[in-house]
Amino acid sequence: MEERTLGRAGRQVSVVGLGTWQLGADWGGVSEEDALAVLGASVEEGVTFLDTADVYGDGRSERLIGRFLRERGGADGLVVATKMGRRAPQVPESYVLPNFRSWTDRSRRNLGVDRLDLVQLHCPPTAVYADDAVFDALDTLVADGAIAGYGVSVETVEEALAAIRRPGVATVQIILNAFRLKPFDTVLPAAAAAGVGIIARVPLASGLLSGRYDASTTFAPDDHRSYNRDGSAFDVGETFSGVDFATGVAAAREFAELVEAQAPTGTTVAQAAIAWIWQHPEVSTVIPGARNVEQARSNAAAGRVPALPDGFDAHVRRIYDERFRAAVHPRW
Repeated sequence: MEERTLGRAGRQVSVVGLGTWQLGADWGGVSEEDALAVLGASVEEGVTFLDTADVYGDGRSERLIGRFLRERGGADGLVVATKMGRRAPQVPESYVLPNFRSWTDRSRRNLGVDRLDLVQLHCPPTAVYADDAVFDALDTLVADGAIAGYGVSVETVEEALAAIRRPGVATVQIILNAFRLKPFDTVLPAAAAAGVGIIARVPLASGLLSGRYDASTTFAPDDHRSYNRDGSAFDVGETFSGVDFATGVAAAREFAELVEAQAPTGTTVAQAAIAWIWQHPEVSTVIPGARNVEQARSNAAAGRVPALPDGFDAHVRRIYDERFRAAVHPRW
């Protein structure tokens, strides 16, 4: 699988990584055995970037990765990124050095490492991006050796651009998929110019772009695709990329027809959706999640999909313009 430089972090990572929210919580139950199998299968298929957060299962995802690393014999060849901040009240006053020390210490224990490869502020309040003291505190953690580098996970384009202007920010993680195109306009060019890595999350729009859902599809009660459609638990943009489910299903059918007509033979709908993202050179890595080994291997294989034809991009943008632009473009 192709590798790219992870922005100012300077590490090489696979263009398709693994997001591990599914292994912690909010996507229905995943057993410990299945979670470890997903991690193993992903790495076997060439994945070298694992993304987690201290809030995924209140540390369960981090602990599972820590166990995987121990049983593997170490993290050689892998980059593990985590996030912090969502376990505390979502106010700017939470984002201070003593809390950063406490949160990163907990993540280091969960992962079983002395130094974290990359720590990302986990969609903090917008005011945090303008606070010099926040980034001074992060620089202190780097100087102390607790973390190798830091980035941010953002909800909006404006937050991403504010983060990119910070000289110590190594990466920006942002929702980026065929149903969420706004970051292509300004964020990707700005990140490329500044040498900041782009981590594309929610690449399948919470599964819509897998091509497996129809209007009758239901999800478990403890799955955010059931309980967060109105944004009552967290930003609705994290669930189906903020698009109406019925509209998303219809657009996904149209995307599947495009894949059948234009993608290389044997490419699944999900693989085409993932490949379309990483084949933009400004993207460092794409982090689909997986709940089982089959999904993990299929997602990783998207990192080996040949270049999609020139006209593919134009059709993706047409679908977006016709079905989503008016509803989602102004919001995020």
